[in-house]
Amino acid sequence: MSVQVELVTKLYGKQKALDEVSFIVNPGEIVGLLGPNGAGKSTLMKIITGFLHPEEGKVLINGLIVGFNDPEIKQRIGYLPENNPLYTDLYVAEYLEYVAGIYHLKNIGTRVSEMIGLTGLETEKHKKISALSKGYRQRVGIAQALIHDPSVLILDEPTSGLDPSQRVEIRQLIKNVSRNKTVMLSTHILQEAEAICDRIMIINQGKIVASDTPGNIKSLSINKLQNILVEFSEPVDKVKLLEIQYITDIQQLSGTTFLISGGETDLRPVLFRFAVDNHLTLLTLNKQESSLENVFLQMTR
Repeated sequence: MSVQVELVTKLYGKQKALDEVSFIVNPGEIVGLLGPNGAGKSTLMKIITGFLHPEEGKVLINGLIVGFNDPEIKQRIGYLPENNPLYTDLYVAEYLEYVAGIYHLKNIGTRVSEMIGLTGLETEKHKKISALSKGYRQRVGIAQALIHDPSVLILDEPTSGLDPSQRVEIRQLIKNVSRNKTVMLSTHILQEAEAICDRIMIINQGKIVASDTPGNIKSLSINKLQNILVEFSEPVDKVKLLEIQYITDIQQLSGTTFLISGGETDLRPVLFRFAVDNHLTLLTLNKQESSLENVFLQMTR
């Protein structure tokens, strides 16, 4: 089931939280939404799920317009909000039974048992939600988002506040449940988006500034600079290095080690020739691969 966002604009007073945002999430795709605080991620997710309405534009879930076909659409969407609002005085199984009742599901007991098994809550199902760790509360939140078997799953910061081991577990859980669903998630953890997403969208100041696979996103660069880490056997004058053609910037990390930037011409042969001409031995000569973090910083600067 596809998610189609068409020219969505959202205002808070005079501030544009979203500015004519358009994209499509294809059936079966896992799309990660990245952006700094205040970029519009949560606002966009609330509009997709029908909890907020845009000033302009529209959202379609498999051709149905959100806001006009809400009862039918809510049956097709599972939503985990950023703050994961749970009824903490209820027991885990009791809470999931309550959510299943809201969706008028048949065989509620069977479906709750399935969700408890799928999300790894077997040992916690007889506990009150208030007694659960943050990681298990996130599992309960994902279970309630999945209990009516939606085709579209929207997860807002699903691993926020978790420790590294909990993040790995929730990440694997999302992978497992996404096999037959369209998934859109927001995150501040770039490695997480790279690990589980088919496509990454970067949003900044209410606009989508990049949208592609993690590999292609990493290859993007606004200034097209390459970085070379080079270490010589003896100290080298930085001014002398700056005289080399194609080098545009140098960070001296020590007397013998430099991070050298340049354009698209490969600097490694140039630096090798420099070392030979100056009777130096090269101890290190590595091209630094572009990272998702570097591209993210460039796109949201």
